Amino acid sequence: MLSPRLTQDSFASQYPNCPTVAHEEAHRVVLVQREEQFMQIRMAFDDCRGKRRGHAVLISGAVGSGKTSLLESLNEYFTEEGGRVLRAVGSQSERDIPLGIIGQLLHGAPFPDKTRRLVEGLLPEHAPAAPAVGGQAAGPGPPLEGRHQAAVLHQLFTSLSEMAQSGPLVLALDDVQHADSASLHCLLYVIRRLRHAPMMVLMTEAPMLRLPHPHFRAELLSQPHFSRIALQPLTRDSLTRLVGRSLDPSVARKMAERARAITGGSPLLAQALMDDPLAQLTEPEYATPPGGGGPFDQAVLGCLYRHEPEVRQVAQALAVLGRKTSVDILDQVLDITHESAVRAVHILRISGLVEGNELRHPRITRSVLGDLSAESRRSLHSRAAEALHNHGAEPTVVADHLVAADWTEDAWAVPVLQEAAAHALSLGRPEFAGACLRQAWRAETDESQRADIKALLVKARWQVNPLSAEAHLPDLLDTIRQRGASVPGVVAAVPSLLWQGRSGEAGHLLAQFELDDERDTAAAAELRVMHMLVSLCRPESLTDAHSTSDAYGGPARNPVVSPHLEALTVLHKALFPTPDYDVVARAEQIIRRHNSEVGAPGLLAGPLLGMLYVGRSDRVAAWTDTLLHHSTVRHAPIWQAILEGIRAEALLRLGDLRGSEQHARSALESITPQAWGVAVAGPLGTLITCATEAGRHHEADTWLAYPTPASMFQTPLGLHYLVARGRYHLAAGRPHAARDDLQQCAELMEKWRLDLAGLVAWRLELAQVHLALDNRAEAARLLHEETSGERRVDDRTRGRALRLMARTAVSDRKKRLLSEAVDVLQASGDKVELARALSDLGHALHRSGDSGRPHMLIRRAYQLALESGAESLTDRLMRSGSAEGLVVQQEVPQGGHGLSEAELRVASLATLGDTNRQISNKLFITVSTVEQHLTRVYRKLGVKRRVDLPAELVAYAEETRDASSEAV
Repeated sequence: MLSPRLTQDSFASQYPNCPTVAHEEAHRVVLVQREEQFMQIRMAFDDCRGKRRGHAVLISGAVGSGKTSLLESLNEYFTEEGGRVLRAVGSQSERDIPLGIIGQLLHGAPFPDKTRRLVEGLLPEHAPAAPAVGGQAAGPGPPLEGRHQAAVLHQLFTSLSEMAQSGPLVLALDDVQHADSASLHCLLYVIRRLRHAPMMVLMTEAPMLRLPHPHFRAELLSQPHFSRIALQPLTRDSLTRLVGRSLDPSVARKMAERARAITGGSPLLAQALMDDPLAQLTEPEYATPPGGGGPFDQAVLGCLYRHEPEVRQVAQALAVLGRKTSVDILDQVLDITHESAVRAVHILRISGLVEGNELRHPRITRSVLGDLSAESRRSLHSRAAEALHNHGAEPTVVADHLVAADWTEDAWAVPVLQEAAAHALSLGRPEFAGACLRQAWRAETDESQRADIKALLVKARWQVNPLSAEAHLPDLLDTIRQRGASVPGVVAAVPSLLWQGRSGEAGHLLAQFELDDERDTAAAAELRVMHMLVSLCRPESLTDAHSTSDAYGGPARNPVVSPHLEALTVLHKALFPTPDYDVVARAEQIIRRHNSEVGAPGLLAGPLLGMLYVGRSDRVAAWTDTLLHHSTVRHAPIWQAILEGIRAEALLRLGDLRGSEQHARSALESITPQAWGVAVAGPLGTLITCATEAGRHHEADTWLAYPTPASMFQTPLGLHYLVARGRYHLAAGRPHAARDDLQQCAELMEKWRLDLAGLVAWRLELAQVHLALDNRAEAARLLHEETSGERRVDDRTRGRALRLMARTAVSDRKKRLLSEAVDVLQASGDKVELARALSDLGHALHRSGDSGRPHMLIRRAYQLALESGAESLTDRLMRSGSAEGLVVQQEVPQGGHGLSEAELRVASLATLGDTNRQISNKLFITVSTVEQHLTRVYRKLGVKRRVDLPAELVAYAEETRDASSEAV
């Protein structure tokens, strides 16, 4: 009969002698969520004491559920209440000792001397020895066999009954599932006679794969004076009580939820988790202690070793499989029956170690794996690989186990490793691909297989470190020459050749294939990608890319969609614009699709460069900021370096010199400059420009001193480097050297028929050189040519051209050109170029006699240059402003309430009721910047709305508005 549910407080008030969570720290786990069970057993004990009526209780629960702790607490309580407790503990190692459990109960029991002698005579160690067989002693004979059986059982029960006369007698047996058959036979004899005996038989048991004594269980369940109590996992509320009452309730609940997720409510694991100094229950993960396990790891292993060996082996197999699996796979890995696997998983599940069909938490997995020897792990991995392969698992999953097992004995292993490596490369996991291929290389394979493995190894090494791939490239090329070109070999060799600037050799390799012969195959799609790549990296044949691009979109019976060819097509369309193709929309579609899936980051370089070259540096900066945090990028150093380099150039074009320099440096740290090959022109050119704009010419000299391959100047990225070097020469006072670099750039672009200002605006750079040489007519010609109606230029290029045109124009037209340049450059987002245009406009207005407006424009130009890190420009603004009597910096007027100058300007216009957009237009800043300034203003002034701004700002507001009303 079950009692009404008790709270802990009511339980403590009714049973003050029982150790509870509130009373004794050592027993704080014992009665959490166990009050009801304690009351039920206590009532049975009261019946035993008061009504002289016995009872048998079986407490069942998983390993670690707190059975032993509850039993010990009950034993203490019974002793305090006048009962006598005889204890015994079952053990797997002693289950074959006859009457072993009974011997434990009777040893040390307070029998009279006569009774003790009678009882000891019944035990095996005191029984007469069995007759010798063949001269060898057979040991003591079992006392429960033959005609003396009834007398022995009667004597045992009589002895126990006499002992119970002075007070209730409790036989407490822990882990009864490990008891020997003879002891259970005796217990049943006692239990059948409990109706009129003041005795309790209190037993605990844990589940096992097979019921060890089904006859004992069947008869036990049929007894009228028998109760069975099942201990359930701890609930969240119980765990909240367990973690402590001194914590904030919300923190305690959060910790309890985390403990429930990790332990499944197992009291043993939950207590160990809280005792573990490395277990931060408010964090999603915590580390495994180095060099050994902490309390939680020890509890996990203790739990496993208290189970049967077969159950422990299932846990080890689950740890090795490392993912949710089916019971059918467990059957094959361990060579056990399906029923045994199902039962073992269930036992582990109720013990808190397993959820579903996988280990509940990575910490549990690490604990189990840490207990396995290296040989055992390899053996399990090899069996897992075979089982998973037979069940049709993904090659990547199977290959993971083959690599871990260092095993490739079956014929199917090498093809699986090759397929997994190719898939890993497509997902941006070159390290795993390399591990698969090295494993395949050690296996016995034919020449064709080894050639394909070698090709994939070069691809994998290139994504990790191009220098490593370069060392193995000659061997791959020799194989191709000896065996003839194969698609895998060519696809592996071409990118490495192009990276080294050997585009002619790459083209020669591709020339051995007829592109149209295999239009409908995946191999043909890969070849089309290589053709496009060679065309983009081999400028003299860039226009040939048109045919390759058309081949992708042309008719085919079963066209194979190639994401890499799609990505390269975007770059090609950016270099050769067509009215019906939206480069930005298509590029962002490809990037967005990749961002939502797991894939190799390499294919994103094309769309990102395409957007960069059509003038959308802002979108490139936004996307690279997201992509650089992807795990696939961190796994592939080459792609991380490329994305860092692209982001650096995008930030440079947005006027963020500090951010640009940081990412360009990071690009050269992800892989060494030597490993960059001809592509080193990208980050080096960006760093040279950043140093030049900052006025750090000695630093630019350092970057220019880096050795570069001569073939770099025969690639489009070489143009980028030439322009950067030309800028440096001009800033360093060497205009003729700058002109030579820029004319070389112009000649190459004309030769390649590649004339895109977004790639390299060489006309603007050369125009600046001619202006420095006082050749205004030639500068004007170049600028008009750049902005002619036949050419499509982005906002940044157009704004820069308008500013330079103003330097060749007369006074009245100069102001109109500069006003337009300011508008266009503000839309482009380039803060450095906007600062230059604002400065030029301010000086032009000042020279025309305007006395108010130039001050604000110069101050804004100075602030933009300062924010951008353009130190050279800020110094120039200071010098020119002082020379012409313009104030570059203005002190915040008294009563500025601690606002910065920028915040004061925004706040003052807001007091006049200007919208954020109007403030943005007047101060030449973005709406987002206006919002950020206002947020800081409200916080500093302690207000929430514009109408609450101090009235004293109005005076400064009038000055600001008057100065800006006709500025542009």
